[in-house]
Amino acid sequence: MFDEKPRIAILASFSGQGGVERMLVNLMEAMLESGHCSLDVLRIRTDGPYAALIPEGCRVIDLNCRHSLTAVWPLARYLRRQRPAALLAAKDRVARTALAARKLSRVRTRLVVRLGTNLSASLAGRSFVTRAARCLPCRLLYPGAEAIVAVSRGVAADTAAITGLPLERIRTVANPVITARLFSRAAEPSGHPWLTNKTGPVLLAAGRLTRQKDFPTLLRALAEVRKQREVSLIILGEGGQRPDLEKLAAGLGLAHCVDLPGFADNPYSFMREADLFVLSSIWEGSPNVLTEALALGRPVVSTDCPSGPREILQHGTIAPLVPAGDHVRLARAVLQVLDHPPHPASLREAVGAYQAAQSAGEYLKLLLPEHCQRGRG
Repeated sequence: MFDEKPRIAILASFSGQGGVERMLVNLMEAMLESGHCSLDVLRIRTDGPYAALIPEGCRVIDLNCRHSLTAVWPLARYLRRQRPAALLAAKDRVARTALAARKLSRVRTRLVVRLGTNLSASLAGRSFVTRAARCLPCRLLYPGAEAIVAVSRGVAADTAAITGLPLERIRTVANPVITARLFSRAAEPSGHPWLTNKTGPVLLAAGRLTRQKDFPTLLRALAEVRKQREVSLIILGEGGQRPDLEKLAAGLGLAHCVDLPGFADNPYSFMREADLFVLSSIWEGSPNVLTEALALGRPVVSTDCPSGPREILQHGTIAPLVPAGDHVRLARAVLQVLDHPPHPASLREAVGAYQAAQSAGEYLKLLLPEHCQRGRG
């Protein structure tokens, strides 16, 4: 495919515990396995659990800064000295850093921006000043990128509306979710007593304990479900809403059947052993946890939030979609799927496009188009 191995730089912060960090690790591994490039990983922060999972074949360069705003000068210095063939900016904030640093460095490195969330939905209800502070830089800076990647068609449409760019300039690429590691880790035991010795169906949810994931609605839905069936709920993740969620669970009389064990470095074993995975988010980009659960053949229920679940679940034909924030309809959907679970093979088939190797190939075409064209010739 390529005549030689050009160097690609990936700019990211590894402070989080979520799907973006897992996606980047999967993407790096698949790119290296393709044998078509070498990778520099430029880290802004290194205190997250996924920082240690960066593949050994990558050259890791710490920019020694704590925030994307302070990374502009170190990144510009790297670009001037190393002159990689391409730079992938993995999030909105680091994308702005990358665009500013490249201009400052005066190099011709090709820049690809990856956008992983529905920005308009995430800013709903915020002040005009807050929305303008996030959206205006996108409108001013993003046209300078050679390519923009959106993780779902919904994110692509939202980005086009925010930036004023034609939709044709924004490429939708499925996240690199499905890997061999997903299945090998899923085969390990979770060790959770509710899953090891089940006394009834166990629901699973996963994500940061923040407003975006709307776990209060899930707890209220659980209370409705338990009027008809003895079920329990495990929520994997950590965040600032923990005290509020624990208080709400106690107030709803659910403290004995809700467990918040915190961040799990192997959520896949929980997914494999649970009876149903539930996504209750208010907004997303393309929720990896939903794709992972389906790849493992687990039944799911999801809110029809912007963006991603409708595309993954094929407009509700694969699994129920319910309005965000509606705990009554969420409870009905949970009961429906528990009573009539779909065949695992149909669930796995629905997410075939999320293979890591396939996704990495699409990214390489955008990052190194000239090399790809020569390879095809």
